Amino acid sequence: MFNRTIRRAAAALAVMSLLAGCGLFSDDDAEAERRITVGTTSEPSTLDPAASWDNSWEMFRNVFQTLVSFPTGSSYPQPDAARKCRFTDAANQVFQCVLRDGLKFSDGEPLDAAAVKHSFDRIRKINVPGGPAGLLDSLRTVETSGDDTVVFRLRKPDATFPFILATPAMSLVAPAEYPMDRLRQDGGITGSGPYVLASYTGGDRAELNRNKDYRGFAKHRNNAVTIQYFKDSDTVFRALQKKEIDAIYRGLTSEQVVELQHKGPRNKDLQLVETVGADIRYLVFNPADPAAGKLGVRRAVAQIVDRDALVAKVYQGTAEPLYSMVPKGIFAHTTSFFDQYGDPDVNEARAILNGAGISAPVPLTLWYTTDRYGSGTAAEFTELKRQLEASGLFRITLRGKPWKQFQAGYQKGEYPVFGRGWFPDFPDPDNFIAPFVGTNNALSTPYESPEITQKLLPRSRRVSDRAAVNAEFARAQEIFVDDVRLLPLWQGKLYVASTDDIGGGERALDPQTVMQMWELNRKASW
Repeated sequence: MFNRTIRRAAAALAVMSLLAGCGLFSDDDAEAERRITVGTTSEPSTLDPAASWDNSWEMFRNVFQTLVSFPTGSSYPQPDAARKCRFTDAANQVFQCVLRDGLKFSDGEPLDAAAVKHSFDRIRKINVPGGPAGLLDSLRTVETSGDDTVVFRLRKPDATFPFILATPAMSLVAPAEYPMDRLRQDGGITGSGPYVLASYTGGDRAELNRNKDYRGFAKHRNNAVTIQYFKDSDTVFRALQKKEIDAIYRGLTSEQVVELQHKGPRNKDLQLVETVGADIRYLVFNPADPAAGKLGVRRAVAQIVDRDALVAKVYQGTAEPLYSMVPKGIFAHTTSFFDQYGDPDVNEARAILNGAGISAPVPLTLWYTTDRYGSGTAAEFTELKRQLEASGLFRITLRGKPWKQFQAGYQKGEYPVFGRGWFPDFPDPDNFIAPFVGTNNALSTPYESPEITQKLLPRSRRVSDRAAVNAEFARAQEIFVDDVRLLPLWQGKLYVASTDDIGGGERALDPQTVMQMWELNRKASW
C-alpha cells in the first residue's frame, strides 16, 4: 500500500512539474516537503537501550524493534518483530516468540533468534545502575530453537512479562555493533525499526529516515522525521509559532497549553491534541539522608503539601492532584495518601514532628531537573518551597541541574529529596509499584519492602486476568503511604501541538505515552 501511494504521489508530482515548467520541484524540495520536524525538551540520555529506563525510549521506539509492541488503541501487546508470542504453560513461566521472516538490521545483519538472545543477555550482563535490567527480574534464561524461535524461561510466574517485552527498553540490537559486556560508545544506532538514524547531534537534533527494509506493525505516514532538541519550553514554543518546526511533544508549559486552547493571532494556524495521560510526578526521599531518612520528616512533608494549590498555580488545569503512585485510568488506582492525610494541615504536621522528637525548622534540600519535563518544573518546586516554608516547619533549599547531571547525582545517592517523573512502561498497576521497590530499582535509591517484593507482586503476577488483582495493589499503595519514601504530586494530561497542516497527532501516542513518529503526516501529502 505504501509503495503504491508513493508511486501515485510521484506520478502526480511529475504531472505538476510538466504543467508548471521543468525544474520547478527538485529532489531536495520533495524531501523537505515530506520531512516532519518535531520539537521536544526531552533529549535522550543515551542511545544504547541497555542503559536506559527513561525518556530515551522516545528515540528507541522509532529506530528499534521489540518482539511485541503497543500499536495505538491496543491494551495488550501485539506482534512486532515477532509474528506470534504466547505463554506455553499454565503457570506463566515459559514464554515463546516466533520471529517474522526476513528481518534484518540497518547494517544488513540478520535479526534472528541469536540476536534476540544477545539483546536480552547483554542488558542483564552490563546491568547499568538504574537501567532496564530491573525490568527483567523474573527472567531466568533466554533460549533459542533454530533461527526464528526464542524461549524465555522465568524464575517465577509473571503475567506482566509480555508487557515488559513491549517496552522500548527491550529493543533488539545488532550483535556486531553492541558488545555483550559494555555499552556502545560511538554515538550510532543499528536497529530494525520504522526509521534509520541518519545522524545525531547531542543537544541539537536527530535525523530519522524511513527504513525501507522494516517489517513490523507500523504503517508509515511520512518518509522522514527530524527530532529537534530544545533547552526550554519558551524556545520550542516560539519555534512552533514561527513554523520553524511542525509539532511539539513534551515540553509545553501549562501557560502555553492554555494559550493554544484560546487560540489568538499568533496561534491561529496551530492546533492542540489532548489525550488522557498516565504520566505522574512525585518526590523521592533518600533514606540515607540525616533529615529525609526520618519517617517523621517525610510524614510531615506529606501532611503539608497542597496538591490543589500546586496544580492550580503552576499547571492551570493541565494536571490534577495525585494521591497514589497508581494514577487514574489504571485499574487499582486509589486515593491512599488523601485517605491517610486528608487536606493539608500545618498543626497536624507539627504534631508529627513533635511526636518524633524532631526540632523545627527542618533543613531540606530539594533537587529537580531543569530540562527534562519542561520549564514548569522550576515553578513547581518554587511552589513546594513556598508551601513548606510557610508552615514554619521547614527551611528549604532548591537546586536544579540539567538531566544528565541530575541523573548522575541521584544515582550516586547525592540528593536528600528529588523530583522525578514517571511515564509508564506499560498500562498496568504493576508498573507503578514494582519499578520503585527493591535494591535494583529505577530510582537507584534502594527501597526494601519484603511484603511488596516477596508477597504482593509475586501473587499478582500469577494472575493473567489483571483486573482480578486489585487487592494486592491496594495493599501495596497502603505500604507506600506508611513509608512515605515516595510522595505522589500530580498526574498530567498529554498534548501534541502542531501546525494545522499536520495530521496524526491523535494517533501518535501509544499506551506507553511514547510518540510513534510514523503516524504524523502532512495533510496535503497523504
